Amino acid sequence: MEDMLFYDRMQFAFTITFHYLFPQLTMGLSLIIVYFKWKFLKSKLEIYNDAAKFWMKIFALNFAMGVVTGIPMEFQFGTNWAKFSELTGGIIGQTLAMEGMFSFFLESSFLGLFLFGEKLLGHKLHFVTGFLVFLGSWASGFLIIATHSWMQHPVGYEILENGKFVLNNFGALFSNPWLWPSYLHNQAASLVTASFVVAAIGAFYVLNNKHFEFGKLFVKTGVVFGLISSIVVAFPTGDLAAKNVVKYQPVTFAAMEGIFETEDGGSEIVLIGQPNMIDKTLDNKIAVPNILSFLTYQKWDAEIKGLNEFDEAIYPTNIPGLYYAYHIMVGLGTIFIGLMLLAVVQLFRKKLYKTKWILWALLFMLPFPYIANTMGWYTAELGRQPWLVYNLLRTSAGASPTVSAGNTLFTLLGFIGLYLLLGLLFLMLVGKIINKGPETLKH
Repeated sequence: MEDMLFYDRMQFAFTITFHYLFPQLTMGLSLIIVYFKWKFLKSKLEIYNDAAKFWMKIFALNFAMGVVTGIPMEFQFGTNWAKFSELTGGIIGQTLAMEGMFSFFLESSFLGLFLFGEKLLGHKLHFVTGFLVFLGSWASGFLIIATHSWMQHPVGYEILENGKFVLNNFGALFSNPWLWPSYLHNQAASLVTASFVVAAIGAFYVLNNKHFEFGKLFVKTGVVFGLISSIVVAFPTGDLAAKNVVKYQPVTFAAMEGIFETEDGGSEIVLIGQPNMIDKTLDNKIAVPNILSFLTYQKWDAEIKGLNEFDEAIYPTNIPGLYYAYHIMVGLGTIFIGLMLLAVVQLFRKKLYKTKWILWALLFMLPFPYIANTMGWYTAELGRQPWLVYNLLRTSAGASPTVSAGNTLFTLLGFIGLYLLLGLLFLMLVGKIINKGPETLKH
């Protein structure tokens, strides 16, 4: 049973991690594309229109990959996690069906019109199609996170005698206190990814003196959007999301922060340390006294419960994994703010395009927002374990009893091989678009 559950979780973790590499870019990039198209309508400068069309090509490739890699996850609800689907389908089926029926079709339909309908529609309607692509992608994210938020903090439900969850308050799904902080935090994080990608490609063009005017535009746009979104990820959205964890999942918060013992007179914030699960301490820690209490409750001496206050039966399953995921996310987020702030300062000083070390930093930072976003999701998912629906349905109770560990491992290996090929094909196609550049697009 334990092997079966392990491979079920590993397969879903692998497929969803690979899948989310694509929508985390498209959601943020859709907003930047709308910005470029709006700037074109306002200024009539063709460079903005070409920029919008260039990035929509990369958007379309990411969207296609997101669709291809998203479908297997849906099937896993009926194979590896059939019991979970049977028990909670009356609730999560609502939001997942809405995501598929409304948001996905809205996004995909108007993506085609944006890519191929500019001459037919005219520039104003072309802008509208781009805006509807943005609306569809952000609505899709909202409905997925509404599902996730219900699993983290279940509301508006009742449990029947047969153990099935049914919805008794549809509005509660969308007024869930967990939902809006998580959604805004996620969308800001996706905009961070998009901003770094746009800035990195711009830096690549500037450093190579290739498509130079587009390079400058992409760097400028990327660092301005990047600074704003990096700050918003930390505050207020990250702060609000963390306070939800404190309020509704205090044992998770203690594990995230590495608090093993409740501290008198306020809790320190740990910058570096390694969880020692045998002695239940943090080894080699570097910490700042009382800061965590202040950030959490705005009181220097506020008490934050340590893991010693809770029954070990409800501890997160993988405390070291949760701790490291959270601290990698926060550490990278801090670096993002610092780098983007330096870049914006140089932009206002009109020295950014000649400050090569910042351009190289922007270029080499390209993969790190993907890592930070992934670690953010690992924090949320590892923090909820050992529950599928927090405090109501354990992960072990949601797995399919008839799918063997061997079958799951076999298909996991198949996914790894197939996704490796898909990933290489995707990188080749994106590389061709970037190498060709926006200047070669026809007006």
